[in-house]
Amino acid sequence: MQTYSKSFEVTWADMDPNRHMRHSVYNDYAAQTRVGLFSDFDLSLTEISRLGFGPILFREETNFLREIHLLETITVTCALRSMRRDGSRWSFLHEILKEGEEGIKAAQLVVDGAWLNLETRKLGVVPKVGEVMDRFPRTSDFEWMSDK
Repeated sequence: MQTYSKSFEVTWADMDPNRHMRHSVYNDYAAQTRVGLFSDFDLSLTEISRLGFGPILFREETNFLREIHLLETITVTCALRSMRRDGSRWSFLHEILKEGEEGIKAAQLVVDGAWLNLETRKLGVVPKVGEVMDRFPRTSDFEWMSDK
């Protein structure tokens, strides 16, 4: 499987009363990694917004496997699981790995979404997004989604 990744140091603001990373922060780091992926492939969310679109999520599923603690460094991977050929719908797989423990997987996230036209408030296709996303790293079981 090819992946894109970003590393982060876990901060005090990420902690919950049980002294491990809050559940919602896993999703925040995955989202930040997706933002980086689009930017690094020359289609930033700022540009997508300028074109009149924004990402919308249909599903966000997180499987928690290990605790993550304050000041640990984590690596968040990102790869396409599936998408429509025009890039209008997509699914990403993220893995959150703990550094210093041979990359032990702390969580796995699946995110399914599409693009919202910010003017019409309907789903749409961002110009050139399919062409850009076609270059993204993919999971080994990547599948093309049907058009309807």
